[in-house]
Amino acid sequence: MNSFASAQHTSSFSAFEGRSYRFQNVVSESHKRPEGFQPSSYTATSDNIRGDTAELGDMALSSDDGNHSAFSNEYEDQDANAIQEEDVPTPRSELPKSPVEGYFGAKRQPHKSRFEEAPLLSRPRATPSGDYGAVDDGHKDVRVEENKNMVPGEAAMEAVGSQWSSLRTHMRAMASAARRPRNLETLVSKARELTWSDVRKMGMQPIHQIPAVILGVLLNVLDGVSYGMIMFPTSNPLFADFGGDGVSMFFMTCIISQLVYTCGGSIFKGGNGSMMIEVVPFYHILVQVITKVVGEKDGQAVVATTMVAFALSSVFTGLAFLLLGVLRLGVIISYFPRHILVGCIGGVGVFLIETGLAVAGRIEEDGGFKYNGATLAALTESWAVIAQWTIPLALAFLLSFITTRIHHPLVFPGYFLAIPIVFYAVSMGVFGMNMQDLRDHGWVFDVGRASDAPFYRYFSYFDLRSISWEALWATLPTQLALVFFGILHVPLNVPALGVSVNEDNVDTDRELIAHGVSNVAAGFLGTVPNYLCYVNSVLFYRVGGGSRLSGLMLAAVTTLIMLLGPGMIAFLPIMVVGALIFVLGIDLVREALFDTIGRVNRLEYLTIAVIIVVMTCSDFVVGSLVGIMLACLFFVMQTSRKNAVRSVFNGHAARSTVRRHMTQRRFLEQVGHQTLIFKLQGSLFFGTINSVEQLIRKMLDIATWKQNPIRFLIMDLTQVNSMDFSAAEAMTRIHRMLSSKSVILVLCGVKAEGDVGTALQNVDLWTDLSMHLEVFASLNEALEWTENEFLRSMYSSGLSAGQALGQASLSNSAELRVPKRKPVLHLDDGFANSPRYNQLHEAAKTATYDFRTRHETSPVGARSRSRESGKDSNVDGHALSLLVSTLGPYTDDASVESAFKHLVPELKELELSEGTVLWERDDTPDALYFIESGILKARYVFPQDNYEINEAMLAGTIAGELSFLSQQKRNSTVTVEKDAKVWRLDGEALQSIEQHHTRDYAKIIQTLLRVTADEHDCLMSYLVSRLS
Repeated sequence: MNSFASAQHTSSFSAFEGRSYRFQNVVSESHKRPEGFQPSSYTATSDNIRGDTAELGDMALSSDDGNHSAFSNEYEDQDANAIQEEDVPTPRSELPKSPVEGYFGAKRQPHKSRFEEAPLLSRPRATPSGDYGAVDDGHKDVRVEENKNMVPGEAAMEAVGSQWSSLRTHMRAMASAARRPRNLETLVSKARELTWSDVRKMGMQPIHQIPAVILGVLLNVLDGVSYGMIMFPTSNPLFADFGGDGVSMFFMTCIISQLVYTCGGSIFKGGNGSMMIEVVPFYHILVQVITKVVGEKDGQAVVATTMVAFALSSVFTGLAFLLLGVLRLGVIISYFPRHILVGCIGGVGVFLIETGLAVAGRIEEDGGFKYNGATLAALTESWAVIAQWTIPLALAFLLSFITTRIHHPLVFPGYFLAIPIVFYAVSMGVFGMNMQDLRDHGWVFDVGRASDAPFYRYFSYFDLRSISWEALWATLPTQLALVFFGILHVPLNVPALGVSVNEDNVDTDRELIAHGVSNVAAGFLGTVPNYLCYVNSVLFYRVGGGSRLSGLMLAAVTTLIMLLGPGMIAFLPIMVVGALIFVLGIDLVREALFDTIGRVNRLEYLTIAVIIVVMTCSDFVVGSLVGIMLACLFFVMQTSRKNAVRSVFNGHAARSTVRRHMTQRRFLEQVGHQTLIFKLQGSLFFGTINSVEQLIRKMLDIATWKQNPIRFLIMDLTQVNSMDFSAAEAMTRIHRMLSSKSVILVLCGVKAEGDVGTALQNVDLWTDLSMHLEVFASLNEALEWTENEFLRSMYSSGLSAGQALGQASLSNSAELRVPKRKPVLHLDDGFANSPRYNQLHEAAKTATYDFRTRHETSPVGARSRSRESGKDSNVDGHALSLLVSTLGPYTDDASVESAFKHLVPELKELELSEGTVLWERDDTPDALYFIESGILKARYVFPQDNYEINEAMLAGTIAGELSFLSQQKRNSTVTVEKDAKVWRLDGEALQSIEQHHTRDYAKIIQTLLRVTADEHDCLMSYLVSRLS
């Protein structure tokens, strides 16, 4: 493979270059489109190209009677005037019109596999789900895997149908169970079968769950008091006494989610449901919006609208969860950039730290904590105030330090249970303060009459007559941001929880449905969103609470605490709540800003920091939008850095899979530097196409052009996924640049109905009227076409080098048969100063010099010419000429040609019709074949992904020599693609030569091995370009 430094080529203007054989009837009139015209099609199908290849291949050996000079003069007369004019193309070959018509033009029967008999939409079974069931844990949920080829719309409808079918099945089962008569005798007999050991085990199960239930209740109480107290902005006078109501709403949503998850909604039988605390900042924004629209004077309307907005947030979140789960779109969340979520979490952490300072420092100004002098003055008003917020902050850091060294699950609840004990021991035992003094000085919450309020008091705030619908409408943007931020956690936390508790059968979509049910239920009960709390659930499992019984017990005890009401808040030290808020806030900030160091790149870290700053200084919604925009911007920047050019080759390194005569191959190797191949990759858009354009501009630089001019630039678009309008426009600019240098742009690996093909058609680049542009289905077809054009241009020219190339390719010195079609490249001695012309001329002379010298001095060649002059057309002479032309270029020893005489009597002439199978893969080799005319096609099939390579073998080459000489099974299937004439050499004939002419036999085998090595290298050059 050549580096780009050695493969850079440029081009200069030459008037005679760039015209294809399709551009006939060059006139100044507008081009009339024929019937069946298509706006864009391939330059030629594989069948068209292969026909040209066969014609050029036969020229390597065959000769027809005719007048070459007459053809050349006629050709020059036709183009004498047209060569200076603009070329007007004729329509391209039509694309296959039938789905079963391939690029080869002929109809092919569609391959029918056993997979096509399966239905497109899978039919999920209605087997009851034991993993998610509430009663029997022994059954397993059996699901049919979704068809991977299903389009999203069909998948959605199928998912809805399967869920509805499953629901109806369960409903019928429950109805049948309800109608089934109860057999009292059966129940009594089962009860009598119970032993005292069974009763004792059943009685001990709840006792074994007590430690886990105690831990779960403590976590719920601590979280409920901490986050329930800040659910409403207490700095707003209208919500100053809503702390107890917030706690009740917290407990209510915990109980609802706990029952849904435990009673079969979740596979985590002991998973802990909790309030989605990340929505608290959005709730404060909702209150601000509502207050701004309604006004502070109408307090009842503000409160009623706020309660409805909170409940609607739960309903909206639940509906979003249900939609994602039912349509089985939980995986779509994984496409959301994780660092944006981390930045939002960091913003929530800063908000919690601010809230902790506001709660502990008793900041009661409107708007709460602000970054101004008034807030600083309030926090440093006295030593007592400083102590009130620095002590919980220090307690939070102390807990973080302890938990880094001690990882027991009881450390966290035990720590916060110890704080009130120590607080009351010091305040009452040492300082002699009473409860009223503690409340007056801001050490204990003074909730006043709110401590006597029942848990259901928040229901009384719902007043439909006082709701401001205008304010509710104004909250919709914030509601949407809240929902969007809320649904991101579950698809990320649920799989992580499954790993932590060793649960391998997690169905994220099923968990989303459970979250949808719990949130919709919470919304209709007037409370806030909830989710499966990762930290609480992991701690609960570690203490032994992994059963549904433990989950039900936790829900029952939490319900009991909620029924007791928020009166306990009146005895709770503020530092406990402040420390809890600080702990979570510090953890979230640490997760966003410190744990990501070294794990994310600089741009991602910058995005996280900017999101936190914007959320802190402006708004959570604005911060989320800024994060998304930055992520998009940085994505474009990072993607633009990736080189769209996967690799660069020239025609010397990248060859087609056509096995040509040695003289033609040498010529193509010499002129291969005039073909450049760009293999593009990824998505071509405004950020990546510039690098491709700049690369081509450098290639066309005058200084580079003089050293490495090119005629063809092949762009392989096989690995290109998409192309936007900017990239397509850039391709048109590239086409114009190349056209100005008479360089032909060749596109391959693009489908007319694909995204890339559509983009090229939309900018009118890929049309039948495009000049200096050729389009092919594959890279191999493009390479084969360019090789054919080089050969055609030399054979059709009147140049002495072209005539020498033709004569060197012939088995005798008869007149050259020129190609029927006009070449793209028009060569004449008048353009001797063109760099590209000089390269072609030198390539033809180099490719023919050695062969011409040997052929003229060879005794076999002399006798061959004498037979030709005597018009001797016997079979032996014809076969000998074939051997000399085919094997002669592979040896420098002129005497080896005399050994070919011993091969002639052993050869058998065969006429093979198109479609004949010469041999199949894994057949035992019995012969090799010298090809005189036509095309043989070898099909190599690789087991990996059924990848295959098709190699065409032309006149002047040998088929089957490798497996025949090595006596290994055939590694390919060879068929006749074009009617062929071959000469067969079998094993018995070769053994006869070995016995009677040992020395000549060694020379023949050595020559055949050289042929094998050369043809192997040719095939490998294509594989390198194809797979690179």
